[in-house]
Amino acid sequence: MQIIRFADLKAEPWRNGGGVTREIARQASPDGGWDWRLSIADVTKAGDFSPFPGMERVLTVIEGELLLLTVDGAEQPLEKYRPFRFDGGAATGAKLPTGDIRDLNVITRTGAFKGFTSIIELSKKRAHPVFEGQLGVLLQGQAKVSDSTGEPLDLGRYDAVVGSDSDSPEILGRGFLAVVSIDPNGPTG
Repeated sequence: MQIIRFADLKAEPWRNGGGVTREIARQASPDGGWDWRLSIADVTKAGDFSPFPGMERVLTVIEGELLLLTVDGAEQPLEKYRPFRFDGGAATGAKLPTGDIRDLNVITRTGAFKGFTSIIELSKKRAHPVFEGQLGVLLQGQAKVSDSTGEPLDLGRYDAVVGSDSDSPEILGRGFLAVVSIDPNGPTG
């Protein structure tokens, strides 16, 4: 079972100084870049987003109340825990009418992968499994994760659990979990 601890992630400042990003996971591509990336960003001032041509983004506000995102001239209000999909190469800017926010970003190479984010409420009675191609990120509350190999481990806020089909980690607790799925498009193998 693999747990990625948020406290261990390095904060990388944005080029425009509008915030920082902590990368949770990525898959490298043959060209030296990446095919998909999962990260958490702190947005501390209004401004333009870095473009990611050839990529698709799913952005979810996970802390704070509201982000006003403008994508190719169309304004989209993003409320907490409501994922929004858009073209990573589009001209994108943000306003923070209620103050700083933190967001969860899933960025995937168009045509190669498709990213999805679901927000679920955890239960203390019914474990939520995390399968291959998924990561579970604890957004709020208290939770434990276990598999058949050992004792349950505590999860901290924004810790991520890497899924597996052979011995799927299961998460129990109270709070909210983001389940991020990265699905390959087209034929595999």
